[in-house]
Amino acid sequence: MSKKSTGEHQQKVFDVCPHCGQELSPWEKVLLGVDRALTCKHCWYRIVLDMLHGKNSPNEDQSKK
Repeated sequence: MSKKSTGEHQQKVFDVCPHCGQELSPWEKVLLGVDRALTCKHCWYRIVLDMLHGKNSPNEDQSKK
């Protein structure tokens, strides 16, 4: 993978929970960037980054309903 595409993926890491809007701590951002999965401590929403398909969360459509 090229450096350009790697940088694009790193920019998709969330700064806030997409479900409740609670700001993620710097450590939570690191964990999300490395593990690509994190559970929000505020609302227990599971944030999953799906880098292979270009989606931020597989449950994104369900949470908007």
